Amino acid sequence: VETPALQRLAPRERERILRTIELGQDLGARTTILASSDPAAALVDYARGHNCSKFLIGRRARSSRWPWHAPMSARLAKLAPDADLIEVGIAASRTPDAKAAADRAAGSTDGDPRIGRKRARYAWTLVACLATALVATVLFPYFDLANIVMLFLLTVVLVAVRAGRGPAVMAAFVSVATFDFLFVQPRLSFAVGDAQYLLTFGVMLAVALITGQLTAGLRYQAQIARHREERSHNLYEFAHDLSSLLQTEQVVETSVDVISRTFDAEVAMFVADAEDRVRLAGRSATGTTADAATAQWAYDKSQAAGFRTDTLAGSPFLYLPLRAPMRTRGVLAIRPASSRLLLVPEQRRHLDTFAALAAIALERVHYVDVAQQALLQMESERLRNSLLSAISHDLRTPLTALRGLAESLVLTQPPLSAAQREVSQAIAEEAQRMGVLVDNLLDMARIQSGDVKLRLAWIPIEEVIGSALKSAESVLAAHPVEVALAPGLPLVQLDATLIERVLYNLLENAGKYTPAGSAIRVSAGIEGDNLRVDVVDRGPGLPAGKEEAIFAK
Repeated sequence: VETPALQRLAPRERERILRTIELGQDLGARTTILASSDPAAALVDYARGHNCSKFLIGRRARSSRWPWHAPMSARLAKLAPDADLIEVGIAASRTPDAKAAADRAAGSTDGDPRIGRKRARYAWTLVACLATALVATVLFPYFDLANIVMLFLLTVVLVAVRAGRGPAVMAAFVSVATFDFLFVQPRLSFAVGDAQYLLTFGVMLAVALITGQLTAGLRYQAQIARHREERSHNLYEFAHDLSSLLQTEQVVETSVDVISRTFDAEVAMFVADAEDRVRLAGRSATGTTADAATAQWAYDKSQAAGFRTDTLAGSPFLYLPLRAPMRTRGVLAIRPASSRLLLVPEQRRHLDTFAALAAIALERVHYVDVAQQALLQMESERLRNSLLSAISHDLRTPLTALRGLAESLVLTQPPLSAAQREVSQAIAEEAQRMGVLVDNLLDMARIQSGDVKLRLAWIPIEEVIGSALKSAESVLAAHPVEVALAPGLPLVQLDATLIERVLYNLLENAGKYTPAGSAIRVSAGIEGDNLRVDVVDRGPGLPAGKEEAIFAK
């Protein structure tokens, strides 16, 4: 529970508390920081809001120096009598030297910039009290002492609003002393001639202290509310800006700019590519000292690395993986101007929220690209199928005529010469081969449109293999072909035309892409309940990574 007193702790003591909270997070605890001037009431309200029935607290080494300050256990027991309270004891003794060293370390203020600001507030408080005394001296002949007292009370309230609780207490005592010294008879003396002024002094001091205490508490609560409102506003603006972006570079630029301004930090963003390698993106790609190797580790492991983590804890950067619902999209590297910022759990959760929004935006942009590519591919496929279907239908008639004319040439009179017959036969074969290609185009268009009806029949596989070998005679002319069919092969229910085309394509590829003279073997046999047909060549084989290419259209 963050109280005004906690804000005034020395930096080392505050960091010790934050490290304890961080240790709890590492061990799996859920932590939160509540802002309140009454820790016991804040804890009880939080417990009731989250259905917690047990309090586990540490026993104080010694009770409070003020008798009216009840220990935490007593206050919790009073506010939540229905909850279980478990108090953990401390070590029986601590050596004086160790205790003194710890107190010195906790109270050390070396390098704390708040000390200078705190001293300045007290100095300005003293100046304000002296200025009030000067104004009151000018007004003293014209106003009663009751009005002069109001002037000093106004100074105490203004100091409490502007400077906080400590300066307000100082202003209260200085105002009472100044009022007594300058305006109460005998003047220029701290002696009091009239006993009734003692009551005036007491009431004035009590009112000043109570007013300063309440004003400082309200000031602290307003400050906490302002910080929370600022964080909520920053998150809203960040989410709003990301919602309209459609490119990865835009997401990176916006994220780096907003996070660097919000956390006063150096920020770099690594984005993963298609090979799962992270690279610096956007404006952060130049002038940053973030380590790409550490970012790659955080991406591969999907774990935070760097500052105050289990991996490279001494690094000034904290590397956060950008986890999206589907996968990790990149890594956010941040180095704040004040390292204490990353120790505060509330600030760390704030940073994690920014990282989550950036990751979701990167994933959304990725799937926008995927959707555009899919839409473009679908449209291209539709146009291709329409074109193939139209061309195929238009080519079938002239190809059939060309083949018929080539065959008719052989029957013409006078008879053709041997060379002319060879040319006529070559024309017929090429026309037949082109007809097979046109049939492939038509079948492919039908397959893409889903209009495929298999003509199944019980056929011996030997006939299908023989027909495919006959169709591929021209492309297999330079290769010896070996056929090995197991005896007693049963009939198989299949579409003879399509299976023949499959075998023809395999034989054609073997003839095209293997050295001339290399053998090609076609075999068929029974394996359990299946009939297996193999087309084996002695070529160089498929290049690595291209195995799926043979199934492309």
